[in-house]
Amino acid sequence: MKTGEWIRQIESGAVADIVRLYGKDAAARERYIDAIRAFEKQYGTDRDVALFSVPGRSEILGNHTDHNRGCVIAGAIDRDIIAVAARREDGEIHVLSEGYRESRILREKCADPKNYLPGRSDALIAGTVAAFLRGGYEVGGFDAYTTTQVLKGSGLSSSAAFEVMIGTVLNHFYNRGEISAPLLAQFAQYAENVYFGKPCGLMDQMACAVGGFVFMDFGDPAEPKIDPISFSLTDAGYILAIVNTGGSHSDLTDDYAAVPAEMKKVASYFGREVLRGTTEEELLANAAPLRRAAGDRALLRALHYVRENARVLSAAEALRGGRVQEFLTTVLASGRSSFEYLQNVYTVKNTAEQGLSLALAVTEGALGGHECAWRVHGGGFAGTIQAFVRRDLASAYAALMDSIFGKGACMLLSIRAEGATRIHP
Repeated sequence: MKTGEWIRQIESGAVADIVRLYGKDAAARERYIDAIRAFEKQYGTDRDVALFSVPGRSEILGNHTDHNRGCVIAGAIDRDIIAVAARREDGEIHVLSEGYRESRILREKCADPKNYLPGRSDALIAGTVAAFLRGGYEVGGFDAYTTTQVLKGSGLSSSAAFEVMIGTVLNHFYNRGEISAPLLAQFAQYAENVYFGKPCGLMDQMACAVGGFVFMDFGDPAEPKIDPISFSLTDAGYILAIVNTGGSHSDLTDDYAAVPAEMKKVASYFGREVLRGTTEEELLANAAPLRRAAGDRALLRALHYVRENARVLSAAEALRGGRVQEFLTTVLASGRSSFEYLQNVYTVKNTAEQGLSLALAVTEGALGGHECAWRVHGGGFAGTIQAFVRRDLASAYAALMDSIFGKGACMLLSIRAEGATRIHP
Protein backbone atom coordinates (compact mmCIF):
# COMPACT_ATOMS: atom_id res chain seq x y z
CA MET A 1 0.00 0.00 0.00
CA LYS A 2 1.27 3.49 -0.84
CA THR A 3 2.44 5.89 1.84
CA GLY A 4 -0.47 8.30 1.48
CA GLU A 5 -3.06 5.58 1.89
CA TRP A 6 -1.26 4.24 4.96
CA ILE A 7 -1.45 7.70 6.53
CA ARG A 8 -5.16 8.00 5.78
CA GLN A 9 -5.95 4.58 7.25
CA ILE A 10 -3.86 5.14 10.37
CA GLU A 11 -5.44 8.56 10.97
CA SER A 12 -8.90 7.02 10.75
CA GLY A 13 -8.03 4.27 13.23
CA ALA A 14 -8.68 1.59 10.61
CA VAL A 15 -5.38 -0.32 11.00
CA ALA A 16 -6.43 -3.12 13.34
CA ASP A 17 -2.87 -4.33 13.99
CA ILE A 18 -1.88 -0.94 15.40
CA VAL A 19 -4.95 -0.92 17.64
CA ARG A 20 -4.14 -4.46 18.78
CA LEU A 21 -0.52 -3.61 19.60
CA TYR A 22 -0.99 -0.20 21.18
CA GLY A 23 -4.69 0.15 21.99
CA LYS A 24 -6.31 3.45 21.07
CA ASP A 25 -3.21 5.47 21.92
CA ALA A 26 -3.14 8.47 19.59
CA ALA A 27 0.60 8.89 20.16
CA ALA A 28 1.23 5.44 18.68
CA ARG A 29 -0.67 6.39 15.51
CA GLU A 30 1.26 9.66 15.25
CA ARG A 31 4.52 7.78 15.63
CA TYR A 32 3.75 5.63 12.59
CA ILE A 33 2.57 8.62 10.58
CA ASP A 34 5.74 10.57 11.46
CA ALA A 35 7.84 7.57 10.43
CA ILE A 36 6.05 7.31 7.07
CA ARG A 37 6.62 11.01 6.41
CA ALA A 38 10.29 10.68 7.35
CA PHE A 39 10.53 7.77 4.91
CA GLU A 40 8.97 9.89 2.18
CA LYS A 41 11.43 12.71 2.84
CA GLN A 42 14.41 10.35 2.51
CA TYR A 43 13.24 7.85 -0.10
CA GLY A 44 10.43 9.48 -2.05
CA THR A 45 6.66 9.80 -2.00
CA ASP A 46 3.98 7.59 -3.50
CA ARG A 47 5.91 4.36 -2.91
CA ASP A 48 4.46 1.02 -1.91
CA VAL A 49 5.65 0.40 1.64
CA ALA A 50 5.22 -2.12 4.42
CA LEU A 51 5.25 -1.43 8.16
CA PHE A 52 6.97 -3.59 10.77
CA SER A 53 7.33 -3.69 14.56
CA VAL A 54 9.84 -5.56 16.73
CA PRO A 55 9.74 -5.31 20.54
CA GLY A 56 12.64 -4.91 22.91
CA ARG A 57 13.10 -7.53 25.58
CA SER A 58 13.57 -7.97 29.29
CA GLU A 59 15.46 -10.88 30.75
CA ILE A 60 13.07 -12.27 33.35
CA LEU A 61 15.31 -14.99 34.79
CA GLY A 62 18.47 -16.81 33.75
CA ASN A 63 21.32 -14.35 34.18
CA HIS A 64 24.30 -15.35 31.99
CA THR A 65 23.08 -18.88 31.32
CA ASP A 66 22.27 -18.84 27.60
CA HIS A 67 25.87 -18.70 26.37
CA ASN A 68 26.62 -21.99 28.14
CA ARG A 69 23.53 -23.68 26.69
CA GLY A 70 21.40 -23.10 29.74
CA CYS A 71 17.79 -22.08 30.28
CA VAL A 72 16.24 -18.62 30.50
CA ILE A 73 12.90 -16.90 30.76
CA ALA A 74 12.55 -13.67 28.82
CA GLY A 75 9.74 -11.36 27.89
CA ALA A 76 9.01 -9.03 25.00
CA ILE A 77 8.14 -5.53 26.22
CA ASP A 78 5.76 -2.84 25.07
CA ARG A 79 8.55 -0.65 23.66
CA ASP A 80 9.55 -1.38 20.10
CA ILE A 81 11.43 -0.42 16.98
CA ILE A 82 9.22 0.27 13.96
CA ALA A 83 10.19 0.38 10.30
CA VAL A 84 8.71 1.73 7.10
CA ALA A 85 10.25 -0.18 4.20
CA ALA A 86 9.98 -0.51 0.42
CA ARG A 87 11.70 -2.85 -2.01
CA ARG A 88 14.60 -1.77 -4.20
CA GLU A 89 15.28 -3.38 -7.54
CA ASP A 90 19.07 -2.88 -7.53
CA GLY A 91 19.71 -5.19 -4.56
CA GLU A 92 21.14 -2.50 -2.29
CA ILE A 93 19.92 -2.07 1.28
CA HIS A 94 19.53 1.50 2.53
CA VAL A 95 18.53 2.03 6.17
CA LEU A 96 18.08 5.39 7.84
CA SER A 97 17.51 5.20 11.60
CA GLU A 98 16.27 8.30 13.37
CA GLY A 99 19.23 10.20 14.81
CA TYR A 100 21.87 8.26 12.86
CA ARG A 101 23.53 8.39 9.46
CA GLU A 102 22.16 6.26 6.65
CA SER A 103 23.60 2.78 6.14
CA ARG A 104 24.13 1.56 2.59
CA ILE A 105 24.88 -2.13 2.23
CA LEU A 106 26.04 -3.95 -0.91
CA ARG A 107 25.23 -7.65 -0.99
CA GLU A 108 28.60 -8.59 -2.52
CA LYS A 109 30.48 -7.11 0.45
CA CYS A 110 28.45 -8.89 3.12
CA ALA A 111 30.28 -12.22 2.92
CA ASP A 112 33.34 -10.90 4.75
CA PRO A 113 32.92 -9.40 8.25
CA LYS A 114 36.25 -7.61 7.81
CA ASN A 115 34.49 -5.18 5.46
CA TYR A 116 32.62 -3.70 8.45
CA LEU A 117 33.68 -2.01 11.65
CA PRO A 118 32.49 -3.87 14.78
CA GLY A 119 29.97 -2.01 16.90
CA ARG A 120 28.32 -0.23 13.97
CA SER A 121 24.80 -0.64 12.57
CA ASP A 122 26.30 -1.38 9.14
CA ALA A 123 27.83 -4.51 10.65
CA LEU A 124 24.49 -5.64 12.05
CA ILE A 125 22.77 -5.26 8.68
CA ALA A 126 25.56 -6.96 6.73
CA GLY A 127 25.77 -9.76 9.28
CA THR A 128 22.05 -10.45 9.02
CA VAL A 129 22.31 -10.53 5.22
CA ALA A 130 25.25 -12.93 5.49
CA ALA A 131 23.27 -15.20 7.82
CA PHE A 132 20.38 -15.35 5.34
CA LEU A 133 22.76 -16.26 2.53
CA ARG A 134 24.54 -18.89 4.64
CA GLY A 135 21.16 -20.43 5.37
CA GLY A 136 20.22 -20.56 1.69
CA TYR A 137 17.51 -17.91 1.89
CA GLU A 138 16.71 -15.11 -0.50
CA VAL A 139 18.08 -11.60 -0.06
CA GLY A 140 17.09 -8.46 -1.94
CA GLY A 141 17.27 -4.71 -1.69
CA PHE A 142 15.09 -2.35 0.29
CA ASP A 143 14.89 1.18 1.65
CA ALA A 144 13.86 1.51 5.29
CA TYR A 145 13.35 4.23 7.84
CA THR A 146 13.36 3.12 11.48
CA THR A 147 12.58 4.81 14.76
CA THR A 148 12.87 3.16 18.13
CA GLN A 149 11.74 3.33 21.73
CA VAL A 150 14.31 0.63 22.57
CA LEU A 151 17.07 3.14 23.22
CA LYS A 152 20.74 2.26 23.12
CA GLY A 153 22.07 1.64 26.60
CA SER A 154 18.62 1.07 28.08
CA GLY A 155 19.27 -2.62 28.73
CA LEU A 156 16.31 -3.60 26.56
CA SER A 157 18.35 -5.07 23.69
CA SER A 158 18.34 -2.30 21.12
CA SER A 159 20.84 -4.11 18.90
CA ALA A 160 18.87 -7.38 19.01
CA ALA A 161 15.64 -5.60 18.10
CA PHE A 162 17.40 -3.88 15.19
CA GLU A 163 18.90 -7.13 13.88
CA VAL A 164 15.58 -8.93 14.12
CA MET A 165 13.94 -6.01 12.32
CA ILE A 166 16.35 -6.33 9.37
CA GLY A 167 15.67 -10.06 9.25
CA THR A 168 11.92 -9.51 9.45
CA VAL A 169 11.96 -7.16 6.45
CA LEU A 170 14.03 -9.65 4.42
CA ASN A 171 11.74 -12.46 5.53
CA HIS A 172 8.53 -10.77 4.36
CA PHE A 173 9.91 -9.10 1.24
CA TYR A 174 11.88 -12.02 -0.18
CA ASN A 175 10.96 -15.21 1.69
CA ARG A 176 7.14 -14.99 1.87
CA GLY A 177 7.32 -14.61 5.66
CA GLU A 178 8.04 -18.32 5.99
CA ILE A 179 11.19 -18.12 8.15
CA SER A 180 10.31 -18.96 11.75
CA ALA A 181 10.88 -16.53 14.60
CA PRO A 182 13.49 -18.81 16.27
CA LEU A 183 15.50 -19.02 13.04
CA LEU A 184 15.34 -15.24 12.58
CA ALA A 185 16.73 -14.96 16.10
CA GLN A 186 19.63 -17.26 15.23
CA PHE A 187 20.43 -15.18 12.14
CA ALA A 188 20.40 -12.05 14.30
CA GLN A 189 22.70 -13.62 16.88
CA TYR A 190 25.15 -14.55 14.11
CA ALA A 191 25.21 -10.91 13.02
CA GLU A 192 25.90 -9.71 16.56
CA ASN A 193 28.56 -12.32 17.34
CA VAL A 194 30.49 -12.40 14.07
CA TYR A 195 29.99 -8.93 12.56
CA PHE A 196 29.11 -6.63 15.48
CA GLY A 197 31.73 -8.21 17.74
CA LYS A 198 29.60 -8.85 20.83
CA PRO A 199 29.80 -12.42 22.22
CA CYS A 200 26.15 -12.57 23.31
CA GLY A 201 23.97 -15.63 23.75
CA LEU A 202 20.70 -16.15 21.92
CA MET A 203 18.23 -14.95 24.55
CA ASP A 204 17.95 -11.31 23.44
CA GLN A 205 17.21 -12.04 19.81
CA MET A 206 14.86 -14.91 20.64
CA ALA A 207 12.73 -12.81 23.00
CA CYS A 208 12.45 -9.98 20.47
CA ALA A 209 11.48 -12.37 17.69
CA VAL A 210 9.06 -14.65 19.56
CA GLY A 211 7.25 -12.30 21.96
CA GLY A 212 5.37 -12.76 25.25
CA PHE A 213 6.81 -14.60 28.24
CA VAL A 214 8.91 -17.41 26.84
CA PHE A 215 10.94 -20.22 28.36
CA MET A 216 14.03 -21.08 26.33
CA ASP A 217 16.28 -24.11 26.64
CA PHE A 218 19.51 -23.78 24.67
CA GLY A 219 20.73 -27.33 25.29
CA ASP A 220 20.79 -27.79 21.52
CA PRO A 221 21.77 -24.35 20.15
CA ALA A 222 20.87 -25.41 16.60
CA GLU A 223 17.31 -26.23 17.70
CA PRO A 224 16.60 -24.45 20.98
CA LYS A 225 13.47 -25.48 22.83
CA ILE A 226 11.00 -22.59 22.86
CA ASP A 227 8.00 -22.78 25.16
CA PRO A 228 5.72 -19.71 25.51
CA ILE A 229 4.30 -19.15 28.98
CA SER A 230 0.73 -17.95 29.25
CA PHE A 231 0.89 -15.45 32.10
CA SER A 232 -0.25 -11.85 32.44
CA LEU A 233 1.86 -9.69 34.70
CA THR A 234 -0.75 -6.96 34.42
CA ASP A 235 -3.60 -9.23 35.51
CA ALA A 236 -1.48 -10.32 38.49
CA GLY A 237 -1.31 -6.68 39.60
CA TYR A 238 2.34 -6.02 38.79
CA ILE A 239 4.35 -3.68 36.60
CA LEU A 240 7.80 -4.45 35.24
CA ALA A 241 10.15 -1.59 36.11
CA ILE A 242 13.52 -1.20 34.41
CA VAL A 243 15.81 1.39 35.98
CA ASN A 244 18.59 2.80 33.82
CA THR A 245 21.35 3.91 36.18
CA GLY A 246 23.20 5.76 33.42
CA GLY A 247 26.47 3.91 33.90
CA SER A 248 28.94 3.87 31.06
CA HIS A 249 29.20 0.71 28.93
CA SER A 250 32.54 1.80 27.50
CA ASP A 251 35.41 -0.61 28.03
CA LEU A 252 33.16 -3.37 29.36
CA THR A 253 33.60 -5.89 26.55
CA ASP A 254 36.27 -7.74 28.54
CA ASP A 255 33.99 -7.94 31.59
CA TYR A 256 31.16 -9.42 29.53
CA ALA A 257 33.43 -11.82 27.66
CA ALA A 258 35.07 -13.07 30.88
CA VAL A 259 31.79 -14.51 32.18
CA PRO A 260 31.24 -17.16 29.47
CA ALA A 261 35.00 -17.66 29.14
CA GLU A 262 35.42 -18.49 32.84
CA MET A 263 32.39 -20.76 32.82
CA LYS A 264 33.79 -22.60 29.82
CA LYS A 265 37.18 -22.89 31.50
CA VAL A 266 35.50 -24.77 34.35
CA ALA A 267 33.60 -26.89 31.82
CA SER A 268 36.85 -27.80 30.04
CA TYR A 269 38.14 -29.36 33.27
CA PHE A 270 35.41 -31.96 32.84
CA GLY A 271 36.09 -32.35 29.11
CA ARG A 272 33.02 -30.33 28.14
CA GLU A 273 32.69 -27.38 25.80
CA VAL A 274 30.14 -25.61 28.02
CA LEU A 275 28.79 -26.00 31.55
CA ARG A 276 25.53 -27.59 30.40
CA GLY A 277 25.34 -31.02 32.03
CA THR A 278 27.66 -30.14 34.92
CA THR A 279 26.21 -30.68 38.40
CA GLU A 280 26.83 -28.88 41.67
CA GLU A 281 28.02 -32.16 43.13
CA GLU A 282 30.72 -32.39 40.46
CA LEU A 283 31.81 -28.81 41.07
CA LEU A 284 32.12 -29.27 44.83
CA ALA A 285 33.82 -32.66 44.59
CA ASN A 286 36.46 -31.08 42.35
CA ALA A 287 36.59 -27.67 44.01
CA ALA A 288 40.22 -27.83 45.11
CA PRO A 289 41.72 -28.62 41.68
CA LEU A 290 39.23 -26.27 39.98
CA ARG A 291 40.41 -23.39 42.17
CA ARG A 292 43.94 -24.02 40.95
CA ALA A 293 42.99 -24.57 37.31
CA ALA A 294 40.38 -21.85 36.81
CA GLY A 295 40.36 -19.63 39.90
CA ASP A 296 37.81 -18.92 42.61
CA ARG A 297 35.70 -16.50 40.57
CA ALA A 298 35.30 -19.01 37.76
CA LEU A 299 34.12 -21.64 40.23
CA LEU A 300 31.67 -19.18 41.81
CA ARG A 301 30.31 -18.31 38.38
CA ALA A 302 29.91 -22.00 37.58
CA LEU A 303 27.95 -22.51 40.81
CA HIS A 304 25.74 -19.57 39.86
CA TYR A 305 25.12 -21.13 36.46
CA VAL A 306 24.05 -24.51 37.86
CA ARG A 307 21.75 -23.00 40.49
CA GLU A 308 20.36 -20.37 38.12
CA ASN A 309 19.30 -23.04 35.65
CA ALA A 310 17.35 -24.75 38.42
CA ARG A 311 15.77 -21.40 39.37
CA VAL A 312 14.63 -20.86 35.78
CA LEU A 313 12.82 -24.21 35.77
CA SER A 314 11.16 -23.42 39.10
CA ALA A 315 10.13 -19.94 38.00
CA ALA A 316 8.65 -21.22 34.74
CA GLU A 317 6.48 -23.70 36.64
CA ALA A 318 5.44 -20.99 39.11
CA LEU A 319 4.34 -18.69 36.27
CA ARG A 320 2.46 -21.46 34.50
CA GLY A 321 0.65 -22.20 37.74
CA GLY A 322 -0.05 -18.55 38.55
CA ARG A 323 2.02 -18.76 41.77
CA VAL A 324 3.21 -15.17 41.77
CA GLN A 325 4.83 -15.07 45.21
CA GLU A 326 6.85 -18.20 44.45
CA PHE A 327 8.04 -16.56 41.25
CA LEU A 328 9.03 -13.36 43.08
CA THR A 329 10.98 -15.32 45.69
CA THR A 330 12.92 -17.00 42.90
CA VAL A 331 13.69 -13.61 41.29
CA LEU A 332 15.14 -12.36 44.57
CA ALA A 333 17.32 -15.46 44.86
CA SER A 334 18.55 -14.92 41.31
CA GLY A 335 19.45 -11.34 42.13
CA ARG A 336 21.46 -12.32 45.20
CA SER A 337 23.32 -14.98 43.24
CA SER A 338 24.17 -12.56 40.44
CA PHE A 339 25.55 -10.04 42.92
CA GLU A 340 27.47 -12.44 45.14
CA TYR A 341 28.58 -15.30 42.89
CA LEU A 342 28.24 -14.26 39.23
CA GLN A 343 29.64 -10.85 40.24
CA ASN A 344 28.27 -8.80 37.35
CA VAL A 345 26.81 -5.86 39.27
CA TYR A 346 29.87 -3.61 38.92
CA THR A 347 33.19 -3.70 37.14
CA VAL A 348 36.43 -3.81 39.10
CA LYS A 349 37.92 -1.46 36.50
CA ASN A 350 36.01 1.48 37.96
CA THR A 351 34.89 0.76 41.51
CA ALA A 352 33.87 4.40 42.05
CA GLU A 353 30.95 3.85 39.66
CA GLN A 354 28.46 1.42 41.19
CA GLY A 355 25.11 2.62 39.95
CA LEU A 356 23.59 -0.86 39.84
CA SER A 357 24.59 -1.55 43.44
CA LEU A 358 23.07 1.75 44.52
CA ALA A 359 19.85 1.11 42.57
CA LEU A 360 19.50 -2.33 44.14
CA ALA A 361 20.09 -0.92 47.63
CA VAL A 362 17.52 1.85 47.15
CA THR A 363 15.02 -0.61 45.68
CA GLU A 364 15.40 -2.97 48.62
CA GLY A 365 14.65 -0.11 50.96
CA ALA A 366 11.62 1.01 48.98
CA LEU A 367 10.07 -2.34 48.08
CA GLY A 368 11.32 -4.73 50.74
CA GLY A 369 8.44 -6.34 52.64
CA HIS A 370 5.89 -5.30 49.99
CA GLU A 371 5.63 -8.52 47.93
CA CYS A 372 7.96 -7.23 45.20
CA ALA A 373 11.23 -8.48 43.70
CA TRP A 374 14.35 -7.00 42.09
CA ARG A 375 17.63 -8.04 40.48
CA VAL A 376 20.37 -6.96 38.11
CA HIS A 377 19.04 -6.90 34.56
CA GLY A 378 20.76 -8.32 31.51
CA GLY A 379 24.51 -8.52 31.10
CA GLY A 380 25.21 -6.30 34.09
CA PHE A 381 28.32 -4.32 35.10
CA ALA A 382 26.52 -1.10 34.14
CA GLY A 383 23.12 -0.15 32.80
CA THR A 384 19.92 -1.41 34.36
CA ILE A 385 18.20 -3.23 37.18
CA GLN A 386 14.79 -4.85 37.05
CA ALA A 387 11.96 -4.79 39.57
CA PHE A 388 8.55 -6.42 39.68
CA VAL A 389 6.50 -3.75 41.44
CA ARG A 390 2.95 -3.86 42.75
CA ARG A 391 0.84 -1.53 40.67
CA ASP A 392 -0.10 0.62 43.69
CA LEU A 393 3.58 1.23 44.47
CA ALA A 394 4.81 1.83 40.92
CA SER A 395 4.38 5.61 40.64
CA ALA A 396 6.12 6.35 43.93
CA TYR A 397 8.91 3.92 43.10
CA ALA A 398 9.47 5.49 39.68
CA ALA A 399 9.58 8.97 41.20
CA LEU A 400 12.15 7.86 43.76
CA MET A 401 14.44 6.24 41.17
CA ASP A 402 14.10 9.23 38.82
CA SER A 403 15.13 11.55 41.65
CA ILE A 404 18.39 9.65 42.00
CA PHE A 405 19.23 8.56 38.45
CA GLY A 406 17.54 11.29 36.40
CA LYS A 407 14.17 11.99 34.84
CA GLY A 408 12.90 9.02 32.85
CA ALA A 409 15.44 6.61 34.37
CA CYS A 410 12.66 4.32 35.59
CA MET A 411 10.66 2.77 32.77
CA LEU A 412 7.33 1.20 33.71
CA LEU A 413 6.58 -1.57 31.24
CA SER A 414 4.27 -4.44 30.42
CA ILE A 415 4.89 -7.68 28.56
CA ARG A 416 3.88 -7.64 24.89
CA ALA A 417 2.35 -10.82 23.50
CA GLU A 418 3.56 -10.30 19.92
CA GLY A 419 7.16 -10.64 18.79
CA ALA A 420 8.47 -9.46 15.42
CA THR A 421 5.47 -8.64 13.25
CA ARG A 422 4.37 -7.06 10.01
CA ILE A 423 1.59 -4.49 10.32
CA HIS A 424 -1.26 -5.25 7.93
CA PRO A 425 -3.65 -2.60 6.58
